Amino acid sequence: MKAYGVNELRRMYLEFFESKEHLKMKSFSLVPHNDNSLLLINSGMAPLKPYFTGQEIPPRKRVTTCQKCIRTGDLENVGKTARHGTFFEMLGNFSFGDYFKHEAIAWSWEFLTEVVGLDPERLYPSVYENDDEAWEIWNKEIGIAPERIFRFGKADNFWEHGSGPCGPCSEIYYDRGEKYGCGKPDCTVGCDCDRFMEIWNNVFTQFDNDGKGNYTELEQKNIDTGMGLERLASVVQDVDSIFDVDTVFALRSKVCEIAGKNYHDDYDTDVSIRIITDHIRSATFMISDGIMPSNEGRGYVLRRIIRRAARQGRKLGIQGTFLAGLSETVIAGSKDGYPELEEKKAFILNVLTQEENKFNSTIDQGLGILVEMQDALTAAGKKELSGDDAFKLYDTYGFPVDLTKEILEEKGFTVDEDGFKACMNEQKEKARKARKVTNYMGADVTVYESIDPSITSVFVGYDNLTCDSKITVMTTETEIVEALTDGQNGTIFVEETPFYATMGGQVGDTGIIKLGDSEFEVAETVKMLGGKVGHIGRVVKGMFTTGDVVTLSVDENRRMATCKNHSATHLLQKALRNVLGSHVEQSGSYNDPERLRFDFSHFSAMTADEIAEVERQVNEEIAMNLPVVTQVLTIEEAKKTGAMALFGEKYGETVRVVEMGDSKEFCGGTHVKNTGVISAFKILSESGVAAGIRRIEALTGAGVFAYYADLEAKINEAAKILKTNPASLIDKCNHIMADMKALQSENESLKSKAAKEALGDVMDQVTEVSGVKLLATAVADVDMNGLRDLGDQLKEKLGEGVVVLASAKDGKVNLVAMATDGAMAKGAHAGNLIKGIAALVGGGGGGRPNMAQAGGKNPEGIPAAVAEVSNVLAGQIK
Repeated sequence: MKAYGVNELRRMYLEFFESKEHLKMKSFSLVPHNDNSLLLINSGMAPLKPYFTGQEIPPRKRVTTCQKCIRTGDLENVGKTARHGTFFEMLGNFSFGDYFKHEAIAWSWEFLTEVVGLDPERLYPSVYENDDEAWEIWNKEIGIAPERIFRFGKADNFWEHGSGPCGPCSEIYYDRGEKYGCGKPDCTVGCDCDRFMEIWNNVFTQFDNDGKGNYTELEQKNIDTGMGLERLASVVQDVDSIFDVDTVFALRSKVCEIAGKNYHDDYDTDVSIRIITDHIRSATFMISDGIMPSNEGRGYVLRRIIRRAARQGRKLGIQGTFLAGLSETVIAGSKDGYPELEEKKAFILNVLTQEENKFNSTIDQGLGILVEMQDALTAAGKKELSGDDAFKLYDTYGFPVDLTKEILEEKGFTVDEDGFKACMNEQKEKARKARKVTNYMGADVTVYESIDPSITSVFVGYDNLTCDSKITVMTTETEIVEALTDGQNGTIFVEETPFYATMGGQVGDTGIIKLGDSEFEVAETVKMLGGKVGHIGRVVKGMFTTGDVVTLSVDENRRMATCKNHSATHLLQKALRNVLGSHVEQSGSYNDPERLRFDFSHFSAMTADEIAEVERQVNEEIAMNLPVVTQVLTIEEAKKTGAMALFGEKYGETVRVVEMGDSKEFCGGTHVKNTGVISAFKILSESGVAAGIRRIEALTGAGVFAYYADLEAKINEAAKILKTNPASLIDKCNHIMADMKALQSENESLKSKAAKEALGDVMDQVTEVSGVKLLATAVADVDMNGLRDLGDQLKEKLGEGVVVLASAKDGKVNLVAMATDGAMAKGAHAGNLIKGIAALVGGGGGGRPNMAQAGGKNPEGIPAAVAEVSNVLAGQIK
């Protein structure tokens, strides 16, 4: 058997499955795309999940990849043995509802025995204990003796992850020989020693688990194969571990050379060498995919890995920065399969050097502080470092808590991790509150203020909606970064942009920034100090790095809709001045794709005729298809043209003048090429917003047609409800209104009649209080209008005197009091009378001397209120 190298084996595997009609796809980024369940891609299947679940259609039903992967679940064990590593490459062949067990098993055997040349007598397959089909294929079709096929249970040979697709596995083990074994007479497949190594795993996704242990057969069965490239290489090259395969061995040797150490001389030295060797591979690949060192998420994983490697370098006696040099060896060894490493080499080395320098500036001092902390713990007879101290090392000296924990474990100490987390949460809360602090200009302090003030942006979007330009700066919400990657929110700055930034009342553009397959969705464009234009948004897929030349594309339909509205405001201002007078001045405007808003000086509400005339004039200018001419002039030249400037606005030495017909204005916004493009204009409303300031809201173009379509739909619906057609709708409404008026009049008459009948003949209840006649009584279920009508009638019958009526309706009390002229002359006051009794029914009220009313919440108080009337009236009579 030939000892193929890592790069040869990768090529051989992919070419073999291409010959079996598989589409070779390049490795996906380590940053998961639209998958919040993972921090980093950790298997060949992970980035293909949308194809397995049916969310996306695969480019072909057969796919093969070599996927870069990172697993950090056992980071603390990396280096302690030669078995553990964070970075590995996973070879995979996948079927999405195409071939199944027969082909998958046959091809795995063919590749290992015929292509790679492994000895068939040293290969042992395993199957799930109940998978008789797979057992039969291995035995009958491949010809493996029954005693060499192993049946294992769910823990080893059944793949499932909660509910959803799952299925049995069939693994292939290779006997590496007695020299790798444990020496036990019963050593065989499944032993924990290194003799029998699992090199291939076929997952047969054939069931759906409902999460309760019930399995149903899937209609579309899939194949998911995984084989670790470095593990295969260690078998083929007959070496002890992944640290001895050709590409990793070259890197390990470079570490030894820099450190001036030999491998296998000393266990602790070997641990440090293995940690550096593994971690620089992970760091190199992570940075190449745009992951940047930070204190959160995958950026924190990268920071931990880099700083862990840097600290091991110190333990080996390496002085100064050394990780970038090692990264060059990684790139040289892996660029055959990952050409992007060479393309991004300068970027990778720069990020590594910056991060290592940051850590080196504090590591010696931090290690010194940690020694003092250890001495203090020993003196106090304690074995646990407090969370406060661990946080101090993290916050001041850049020690990830894992690193502090690792260093202390070497000396027999532990860390209060819960206490550390509490300190972290407290700091985050303080930082959140501190973000409200403002700078000397009274504006919120933002990351943008940290950008080099000499950096600026040139707007080229008057005539172009796309352009290529170089990225000058990128930020997240909190810091300037060298890269943005899949799923991250951030802001991109470029040298030239076609994106219009929000200003002058015009909302900014949205659109896409692209680099190959990478895509950044621009949600907002903002103008910042120094002429910088920030494209704020999110990386939809891929990654971007500072210095990349990208293609910027504005959303054309959205821009055009905004242009129509903006140009219409110019025509609107001219029409307003024509109709209302030259006192009209713009005091504000807002133009977005949906509508326009225009604020102007005017001292009274516009009449319907004035609004109609303004609208007519604007539409007339649109119909004339007037060219829109723009010129850049000095401020003096611009004024001589008669162009209108915005009151109170500060202008530079040169200004842009926009002219359409008789309208001439200073304006830096974007406009249509001619007024005909606007198509139509419709005023929706005219209102006051401040003293002497009016506001018009209007629509243009498609917005007008949508408005009329909606109006037409409502008219049709109204006609349908009224059982008529749109043409007869007004007549129908007039008829209904006349009928309603007649019915209301009839209803009032009936209510009045009912009230009288409810009251009956009450004139025998008239009493006299100090020479003034008084009629105070209660009547059932009469509203306030009915009560007033009844009061007028009774007052007329009474001749001279006072009438007080009370009624309970729908759980509420109505009170009415009326006094004639003669009664008032003697001191009677209806308003004060009501005030005197309203509290008894849980209410209040008042009114004029001749008539007053009140409401209340307590009907039970009506008899007491009626009885109290004579006492109150007695107090009023002179």
